[in-house]
Amino acid sequence: MKSIIYISIIAVFLLTACSSKPKVSSTEQPIKTEDQVQLTDAQMKNAGITTGRIEQKEMSEILHLNGKIDVPPQNMVSISVPLGGYLKSTSLLPGMHVKKGQVIAVMEDQQYIQLQQDYLTAKAKLAFLEKEYQRQKDLNQSKASSDKVSQQAEADYRSDRILVTSLSEKLKLIGINPNAINENHFNQSINIYSPIDGFVSKVNINIGKYVAPTEVLFELVNPTDIHLALKVFEKDLDKLYIGQQVVAYTNNQPDKKYDCKVLLIGKDLSADRNTDVHCHFEKFDKSLVPGTYMNAEVKVKNSNARVLPSDAIVQFEGKQFVFKVIDNQRFSMMEINTGQIENGYTQVILPENSDQAKSFFVTKGAYSLLMMIKNKSE
Repeated sequence: MKSIIYISIIAVFLLTACSSKPKVSSTEQPIKTEDQVQLTDAQMKNAGITTGRIEQKEMSEILHLNGKIDVPPQNMVSISVPLGGYLKSTSLLPGMHVKKGQVIAVMEDQQYIQLQQDYLTAKAKLAFLEKEYQRQKDLNQSKASSDKVSQQAEADYRSDRILVTSLSEKLKLIGINPNAINENHFNQSINIYSPIDGFVSKVNINIGKYVAPTEVLFELVNPTDIHLALKVFEKDLDKLYIGQQVVAYTNNQPDKKYDCKVLLIGKDLSADRNTDVHCHFEKFDKSLVPGTYMNAEVKVKNSNARVLPSDAIVQFEGKQFVFKVIDNQRFSMMEINTGQIENGYTQVILPENSDQAKSFFVTKGAYSLLMMIKNKSE
């Protein structure tokens, strides 16, 4: 009988022990709905959640522009030959540096010889006509010759003197010194000199080719006074002023910034309702080549704005969201509109008199909350 009692006690003890065995807890999961999530203390710590209110900060509106590097007209030169001719020799190549006064080409043509011949002939005839004019003048004073003969002699003399002066200027125009030629010495060719210090931008001719006076042989550019020509639309013109600071950069090196100042603002609009605004580079950089396209940013005004740290704003499906604090560990996902971004803060656009300005929002860890809500695997 005792043994039966002992067995019953042991059975009851074993059943009691099995029923009181603690349950193994599964991994805690956040409680979430479509746009809300509630975290545990451990999850709050792991996600690094911090919160804060919307702040008031002074923000600068950034005007984004584009344009290209340009040079003033006085720094661009098109080289041509006033009387035309054949190119005898040149060593120019695009990108080559030239100095002011350097011989950049040699031209030849029979008309250069003809021009010198005409000049020397007219000059020799001028000496005779001058003496004839003086002789007829003296005879006319003594009434030994008629007024008509004297006047004709004067007209011939003055006409030939005009011709000599004209031919002399033509010779100077093509680079021949009239005083350096005589009946024993003619120049068969002429030299073309560089009028500026700069670089060759275009070579439009080859040796042996004939060029007309209207054709351009070479184009030279002096890039030391380059400037930035920006296209500005009509609606943004009132935001700019002379002396305003501009920051420019190229598409290839967006991190390399160039400081500029607004130099000139165009006074007429194109058919596309824009005009050119010229900016001067504060420091000359040889790597900047005329014609290079550039982007520019201009701070146009300061204003007080409601802002949140940029880390507080997440993007999902092309929209922007923040997480509003419902209580200490529960957060609601809320779509917002944003404005300017500056120094790690983003402008938050809220309706006037909105009570959201007094609410708390997640300032760090917002992306972790987004993953918890939108991760379909959970």
